[in-house]
Amino acid sequence: MMLAACDRISEDERLIYEKPEPAQRVVLLEDFTGQRCTNCPKATEVIAQLKETYGDALVAVGIHGGPLAFAGNARYVGLKTATGDEYFSHWNLEYQPVGLVNRHTPVNYPEWVDAVKAELAKPSPLRLSGTTRLEGNDLVIDISAEGTDGNVAGKLQIWLLEDGIQALQLMPDGTANQEYIHDHVFRTAVNGTWGEDFSIAEGENVKRTFTQAIEPTWNSEQLSVVAFVYNDGGVQQAVKID
Repeated sequence: MMLAACDRISEDERLIYEKPEPAQRVVLLEDFTGQRCTNCPKATEVIAQLKETYGDALVAVGIHGGPLAFAGNARYVGLKTATGDEYFSHWNLEYQPVGLVNRHTPVNYPEWVDAVKAELAKPSPLRLSGTTRLEGNDLVIDISAEGTDGNVAGKLQIWLLEDGIQALQLMPDGTANQEYIHDHVFRTAVNGTWGEDFSIAEGENVKRTFTQAIEPTWNSEQLSVVAFVYNDGGVQQAVKID
């Protein structure tokens, strides 16, 4: 019995922990914008430059809220949302355009390039991915998370965006462009204004599924999903699912 208890485990039978591959950091840029904001098209140009440089490593969201956002009327389409107003007030924002880069200190749009570059240099403790599918009038969203470095606790937020919306926009020269194309427009928070509790450990995999009804005014072919995990330290990881 003693001999049996002391049997050696061969080298090839031992369990060896392998740390997950590091996750590429994806940065979330929340662009607080408005159709009555004459400088907001300039901020959109900065986002276009950032996307050209960083591609999928940058996720931009146009949040229409605050005093310069437009709710619409019988003649013009408005993109303002009550949730966008709530976010604008929560962060104590005072002007537009203004952005949150990974939910750190609000910065003016000329400073977004440096802020995004600095965030991309930081490691991320998890990896996010996902898929979407239409089931009747519902968009079903499957999110997968993999812990890659330490333990993370915070909130998982799911947003729905729409691209290619033609709607009124005041321009820097003071004119009103009725054929302006608005992209990455925030439409709704799928799992509540502030998301839901979320935690993940290194090496752990977590899956969540969400369902969102498609509003009649939304173009289902132009919808995309943004998922991100955040806590008091800012956004820890983000992903856009087209």
